[in-house]
Amino acid sequence: MLERLFASKTRVKLLRLFLINDLAVYYLKDICQRTGLKINSVKKEIENLKNLNLIKEVKAKAPPKKPAKKNIKEKGEKEPLTVERMEDKIKFEQHYILNKDFILYPELKALLAKSQLLLEEFLVARIKKLGKIYYLALSGFFTNTPSKTDLLVVGRVKRKKIKYLIKKIETDLGREINYTVMSLQEFKYRSDLTDCFLFDILENKKVVLIDNLK
Repeated sequence: MLERLFASKTRVKLLRLFLINDLAVYYLKDICQRTGLKINSVKKEIENLKNLNLIKEVKAKAPPKKPAKKNIKEKGEKEPLTVERMEDKIKFEQHYILNKDFILYPELKALLAKSQLLLEEFLVARIKKLGKIYYLALSGFFTNTPSKTDLLVVGRVKRKKIKYLIKKIETDLGREINYTVMSLQEFKYRSDLTDCFLFDILENKKVVLIDNLK
């Protein structure tokens, strides 16, 4: 079973996506956009995960590409295409969701939590190389609490490189990461003003990875 679960990098990436967002429902194009994977490899591994009973297939309405407008006539039709008639034409698409009844679901979630620790170590190591870091904290998504940002970096950093690093992490996680970069001067200025944005981050649940402010 374990060999089949972690048989390929693509499968591991999909596992991480479904486990991190275990209530989310995805369709194929959405999965490809979030993970950066090719659609053919995604299709193949989705079938494998379905066969393992780790994900389930559900059908959901696919929204029209353009908003439906009233009184639009289709070619050859006498009656206008109303909003109600447009809804009848909406197609159903195959979507996928994690099967929480999977026998190893608790163990996989625990494994994901441990991989989070490795991600934190990776972040510290990589961000340290981008400049002089005074403060680095994770919140929001990383702490499973509402927050205005997921990652706060205080220091002199190369912003283009940190943007590239975040994009890589987003692809691995299959979700967007909101991050904030401040200089030490800006951080002190906002702190003195009791800035609402900064106060919200510092007072809520967070994981501090670097603290050289003192």
